[in-house]
Amino acid sequence: MPRISWGNVLLTALAPVIWGSTYIVTTTFLPPDRPFTAALLRCLPAGLLLSLFVRRLPARRDWGRLAVLAALNIGCFQALLFIAAYRLPGGVAAVVGAIQPLLVMGMAWSMDGARPRRGAVWASVLGVFGMAALLLTPGAAWDALGIAAALAGAACMAAGTYLARRWRPDVPVLAFTGWQLLAGGAMLLPLALLADPPLPALGSGAVLGYAYLSLAGALLAYAIWFRGIARLSPVAVSSLGLLSPLTAVILGWALLGQSMRGWSLLGLVTVFGSVLAVQWAQAAPPQQQRV
Repeated sequence: MPRISWGNVLLTALAPVIWGSTYIVTTTFLPPDRPFTAALLRCLPAGLLLSLFVRRLPARRDWGRLAVLAALNIGCFQALLFIAAYRLPGGVAAVVGAIQPLLVMGMAWSMDGARPRRGAVWASVLGVFGMAALLLTPGAAWDALGIAAALAGAACMAAGTYLARRWRPDVPVLAFTGWQLLAGGAMLLPLALLADPPLPALGSGAVLGYAYLSLAGALLAYAIWFRGIARLSPVAVSSLGLLSPLTAVILGWALLGQSMRGWSLLGLVTVFGSVLAVQWAQAAPPQQQRV
């Protein structure tokens, strides 16, 4: 049996679980129609807090790569995510995003010559079909610009996950996380100012909602995510991202009374099985990895 570092897997899985909870927080507590403001207030304060707390600057040679990672993991990804969310039903966007593990495998093959493991490939394909069964509804709209944004967002997150391991500077994970959130938040600032209406007077629920998005959804979740990237394979980490829409569906069923039956239940079990299968495939010894 493959030996899996379940402690690292479970801790890293906490990040997409937290991200999956942000949907219900956003729709329940935050003012509507301000997606870039929500992304800005999620990332920039968390980046400031972490950077001030750690007080560790990357080496000068690492700043260029850090800016690219901040754009891929935070700035561009968040912007594309919200464009896709506004132009597509959530199920369509999630299904497109489910191709991230396959994209990471392609990058590892093309850049490192690491051929994808057969079990991980089939498990990832199964995860896409499971996500479709879980979330797609008859007559779902396939807006071309929305699909392009969802594909580009998936590519950004896949590249950011893959390159974060290759390009990680010699700084603690909290500093690595903080500088990406700070730079990515700064990239989102012009979008929030130009595209979103000003914030209204905020009640206590909205203040707590934004605080949750920043402290849990960005500071804690991204720190756990980048820690996991340093300890697990990029393919294994990217497959854990499928737990985010899974969590959103389960919370919607448990807290909002949303229905889940038939194909949805089968899709949920399939996606969860896909995530586990990728972990086992990536931990398999070399003689079991050949395609």
